[in-house]
Amino acid sequence: MEDYAPLASLSLTHVHYNPADRISYICAWLALIPQGLCIVYATLIWSNREAEILLMFAGQLACEAVNWGLKRYIKEERPREMHGKGYGMPSSHAQFVTFFSLTLTMFLLFRHVPHPTETHTPLTFVQRLLLSIVAIISAAAVASSRIYLNYHTPKQVLAGCAAGAIFSVLWFAFTTYLRRSGWVEWGIETYLARQLRVRDLVVEEDLVDSGWARWEERKLKRRGLAGGKKVK
Repeated sequence: MEDYAPLASLSLTHVHYNPADRISYICAWLALIPQGLCIVYATLIWSNREAEILLMFAGQLACEAVNWGLKRYIKEERPREMHGKGYGMPSSHAQFVTFFSLTLTMFLLFRHVPHPTETHTPLTFVQRLLLSIVAIISAAAVASSRIYLNYHTPKQVLAGCAAGAIFSVLWFAFTTYLRRSGWVEWGIETYLARQLRVRDLVVEEDLVDSGWARWEERKLKRRGLAGGKKVK
Protein backbone atom coordinates (compact mmCIF):
# COMPACT_ATOMS: atom_id res chain seq x y z
CA MET A 1 0.00 0.00 0.00
CA GLU A 2 1.12 3.54 -0.73
CA ASP A 3 1.99 5.78 2.17
CA TYR A 4 -0.03 8.95 2.50
CA ALA A 5 0.70 12.05 4.58
CA PRO A 6 -1.54 12.28 7.68
CA LEU A 7 -4.61 14.42 7.13
CA ALA A 8 -5.13 17.65 9.06
CA SER A 9 -8.40 19.00 10.41
CA LEU A 10 -9.75 22.41 9.43
CA SER A 11 -10.90 23.42 12.90
CA LEU A 12 -12.69 26.63 11.91
CA THR A 13 -16.06 25.29 13.12
CA HIS A 14 -14.86 22.21 15.01
CA VAL A 15 -15.75 22.69 18.68
CA HIS A 16 -15.12 20.22 21.51
CA TYR A 17 -17.81 20.01 24.19
CA ASN A 18 -19.15 17.59 26.80
CA PRO A 19 -22.25 15.88 25.32
CA ALA A 20 -23.50 15.08 28.83
CA ASP A 21 -23.49 18.77 29.81
CA ARG A 22 -26.26 20.96 28.35
CA ILE A 23 -24.39 24.16 29.17
CA SER A 24 -21.36 22.82 27.33
CA TYR A 25 -23.60 22.12 24.32
CA ILE A 26 -24.95 25.69 24.39
CA CYS A 27 -21.42 27.04 24.68
CA ALA A 28 -20.42 25.04 21.61
CA TRP A 29 -23.10 26.87 19.61
CA LEU A 30 -22.06 30.21 21.08
CA ALA A 31 -18.55 29.53 19.77
CA LEU A 32 -19.95 29.68 16.23
CA ILE A 33 -21.32 33.22 16.58
CA PRO A 34 -18.22 34.95 15.13
CA GLN A 35 -18.50 32.81 11.99
CA GLY A 36 -22.20 33.62 11.84
CA LEU A 37 -21.47 37.35 12.16
CA CYS A 38 -19.06 37.13 9.22
CA ILE A 39 -21.92 35.72 7.14
CA VAL A 40 -24.13 38.59 8.33
CA TYR A 41 -21.43 41.08 7.34
CA ALA A 42 -21.10 39.55 3.87
CA THR A 43 -24.87 39.44 3.36
CA LEU A 44 -25.42 43.06 4.41
CA ILE A 45 -22.50 44.34 2.35
CA TRP A 46 -23.71 42.50 -0.74
CA SER A 47 -27.37 43.47 -0.35
CA ASN A 48 -27.12 47.03 1.01
CA ARG A 49 -23.67 48.32 -0.04
CA GLU A 50 -23.66 50.62 3.01
CA ALA A 51 -20.46 52.55 3.75
CA GLU A 52 -20.96 52.21 7.51
CA ILE A 53 -21.14 48.42 7.31
CA LEU A 54 -18.05 48.37 5.11
CA LEU A 55 -16.19 50.50 7.66
CA MET A 56 -17.28 48.26 10.51
CA PHE A 57 -16.23 45.11 8.66
CA ALA A 58 -12.86 46.65 7.81
CA GLY A 59 -12.40 47.37 11.51
CA GLN A 60 -13.40 43.82 12.37
CA LEU A 61 -10.76 42.43 10.01
CA ALA A 62 -8.14 44.83 11.37
CA CYS A 63 -9.05 43.74 14.91
CA GLU A 64 -8.52 40.10 13.91
CA ALA A 65 -5.14 41.02 12.43
CA VAL A 66 -4.18 42.64 15.74
CA ASN A 67 -5.24 39.49 17.58
CA TRP A 68 -3.13 37.35 15.23
CA GLY A 69 -0.12 39.52 15.93
CA LEU A 70 -0.65 39.61 19.69
CA LYS A 71 -0.93 35.84 19.92
CA ARG A 72 2.35 35.31 18.10
CA TYR A 73 4.07 38.00 20.14
CA ILE A 74 2.89 36.81 23.57
CA LYS A 75 2.98 33.06 22.71
CA GLU A 76 0.97 31.92 25.71
CA GLU A 77 -0.36 28.38 25.48
CA ARG A 78 -4.01 27.43 25.88
CA PRO A 79 -5.25 25.49 28.95
CA ARG A 80 -3.87 21.95 29.16
CA GLU A 81 -7.40 20.51 29.14
CA MET A 82 -7.98 21.91 25.64
CA HIS A 83 -7.48 19.44 22.78
CA GLY A 84 -6.85 22.02 20.07
CA LYS A 85 -3.72 23.86 19.02
CA GLY A 86 -2.45 27.41 18.69
CA TYR A 87 -1.76 30.19 21.14
CA GLY A 88 -4.45 31.40 23.49
CA MET A 89 -3.48 34.94 24.56
CA PRO A 90 -5.64 36.91 23.89
CA SER A 91 -8.84 35.04 23.06
CA SER A 92 -9.81 35.79 19.45
CA HIS A 93 -13.48 34.96 20.10
CA ALA A 94 -13.63 37.38 23.03
CA GLN A 95 -11.85 40.09 21.07
CA PHE A 96 -14.09 39.59 18.03
CA VAL A 97 -17.44 39.80 19.82
CA THR A 98 -16.30 42.64 22.09
CA PHE A 99 -15.29 44.74 19.09
CA PHE A 100 -18.56 43.94 17.33
CA SER A 101 -20.86 44.65 20.27
CA LEU A 102 -19.14 47.88 21.34
CA THR A 103 -18.84 49.21 17.79
CA LEU A 104 -22.52 48.46 17.21
CA THR A 105 -23.38 50.13 20.53
CA MET A 106 -21.43 53.29 19.73
CA PHE A 107 -23.01 53.45 16.29
CA LEU A 108 -26.55 53.04 17.63
CA LEU A 109 -26.11 55.55 20.46
CA PHE A 110 -23.80 58.21 19.00
CA ARG A 111 -23.81 58.06 15.19
CA HIS A 112 -27.18 56.65 14.15
CA VAL A 113 -29.78 59.44 13.97
CA PRO A 114 -32.74 57.93 12.10
CA HIS A 115 -35.51 60.14 10.79
CA PRO A 116 -39.14 59.00 10.64
CA THR A 117 -40.79 58.62 7.26
CA GLU A 118 -44.39 58.32 6.12
CA THR A 119 -44.13 54.53 6.17
CA HIS A 120 -41.80 53.80 9.07
CA THR A 121 -41.13 54.92 12.64
CA PRO A 122 -37.47 54.23 13.55
CA LEU A 123 -36.24 52.84 16.84
CA THR A 124 -36.18 55.31 19.71
CA PHE A 125 -33.01 56.01 21.70
CA VAL A 126 -34.26 53.79 24.53
CA GLN A 127 -34.92 50.94 22.11
CA ARG A 128 -31.46 51.36 20.60
CA LEU A 129 -30.01 51.35 24.12
CA LEU A 130 -31.81 48.09 24.93
CA LEU A 131 -30.55 46.57 21.68
CA SER A 132 -27.02 47.62 22.63
CA ILE A 133 -27.37 45.97 26.04
CA VAL A 134 -28.52 42.75 24.38
CA ALA A 135 -25.49 42.86 22.06
CA ILE A 136 -23.09 43.35 25.00
CA ILE A 137 -24.71 40.56 27.04
CA SER A 138 -24.49 38.25 24.03
CA ALA A 139 -20.81 39.10 23.63
CA ALA A 140 -20.23 38.35 27.31
CA ALA A 141 -21.93 34.96 26.86
CA VAL A 142 -19.66 34.09 23.92
CA ALA A 143 -16.56 35.16 25.85
CA SER A 144 -17.60 33.17 28.93
CA SER A 145 -18.22 30.09 26.81
CA ARG A 146 -14.54 30.00 25.88
CA ILE A 147 -13.65 29.56 29.54
CA TYR A 148 -16.37 26.97 30.13
CA LEU A 149 -15.19 24.87 27.19
CA ASN A 150 -11.54 25.12 28.40
CA TYR A 151 -10.40 26.81 25.20
CA HIS A 152 -9.01 29.76 27.16
CA THR A 153 -8.11 30.78 30.68
CA PRO A 154 -10.03 33.63 32.33
CA LYS A 155 -6.98 35.86 31.89
CA GLN A 156 -6.86 35.16 28.15
CA VAL A 157 -10.55 35.94 27.76
CA LEU A 158 -10.30 39.18 29.76
CA ALA A 159 -7.30 40.21 27.67
CA GLY A 160 -9.31 39.51 24.51
CA CYS A 161 -12.20 41.63 25.79
CA ALA A 162 -9.83 44.46 26.70
CA ALA A 163 -8.09 44.35 23.31
CA GLY A 164 -11.44 44.30 21.49
CA ALA A 165 -12.78 47.21 23.56
CA ILE A 166 -9.68 49.36 23.05
CA PHE A 167 -9.54 48.69 19.33
CA SER A 168 -13.29 49.37 19.03
CA VAL A 169 -12.95 52.82 20.61
CA LEU A 170 -9.90 53.64 18.47
CA TRP A 171 -11.63 52.47 15.28
CA PHE A 172 -14.80 54.42 16.06
CA ALA A 173 -12.71 57.55 16.65
CA PHE A 174 -10.85 56.92 13.38
CA THR A 175 -14.05 56.48 11.35
CA THR A 176 -15.50 59.58 13.02
CA TYR A 177 -12.49 61.50 11.78
CA LEU A 178 -12.95 60.03 8.28
CA ARG A 179 -16.54 61.23 8.26
CA ARG A 180 -15.94 64.72 9.64
CA SER A 181 -12.96 65.36 7.38
CA GLY A 182 -14.92 64.34 4.29
CA TRP A 183 -12.95 61.20 3.41
CA VAL A 184 -15.99 58.94 3.53
CA GLU A 185 -17.96 61.29 1.27
CA TRP A 186 -14.98 61.45 -1.10
CA GLY A 187 -14.64 57.66 -1.14
CA ILE A 188 -18.29 57.16 -2.01
CA GLU A 189 -17.93 59.48 -5.00
CA THR A 190 -14.98 57.57 -6.49
CA TYR A 191 -15.51 55.67 -9.73
CA LEU A 192 -15.16 52.23 -8.12
CA ALA A 193 -17.58 53.03 -5.28
CA ARG A 194 -20.15 54.36 -7.73
CA GLN A 195 -19.82 51.26 -9.89
CA LEU A 196 -20.35 49.08 -6.80
CA ARG A 197 -23.37 51.22 -5.79
CA VAL A 198 -21.94 52.08 -2.37
CA ARG A 199 -24.20 54.42 -0.39
CA ASP A 200 -24.35 56.00 3.06
CA LEU A 201 -27.96 55.99 4.18
CA VAL A 202 -27.96 53.88 7.35
CA VAL A 203 -26.66 56.76 9.48
CA GLU A 204 -29.99 58.55 8.98
CA GLU A 205 -32.25 55.66 7.96
CA ASP A 206 -33.07 52.28 9.49
CA LEU A 207 -32.02 49.26 7.47
CA VAL A 208 -35.64 48.15 7.84
CA ASP A 209 -36.75 51.20 5.86
CA SER A 210 -34.18 50.73 3.11
CA GLY A 211 -36.15 50.81 -0.12
CA TRP A 212 -39.50 50.38 1.67
CA ALA A 213 -40.70 53.93 0.93
CA ARG A 214 -39.88 53.46 -2.75
CA TRP A 215 -41.73 50.11 -2.72
CA GLU A 216 -44.85 51.69 -1.20
CA GLU A 217 -44.69 54.52 -3.72
CA ARG A 218 -44.45 52.04 -6.57
CA LYS A 219 -47.46 50.08 -5.28
CA LEU A 220 -49.53 53.27 -5.07
CA LYS A 221 -48.61 54.15 -8.65
CA ARG A 222 -49.63 50.70 -9.84
CA ARG A 223 -52.96 50.92 -8.03
CA GLY A 224 -53.53 54.38 -9.46
CA LEU A 225 -52.84 53.16 -12.98
CA ALA A 226 -55.10 50.15 -12.47
CA GLY A 227 -57.86 52.38 -11.13
CA GLY A 228 -57.51 54.75 -14.05
CA LYS A 229 -57.92 51.91 -16.53
CA LYS A 230 -61.05 50.67 -14.79
CA VAL A 231 -62.58 54.15 -14.93
CA LYS A 232 -62.07 54.23 -18.66
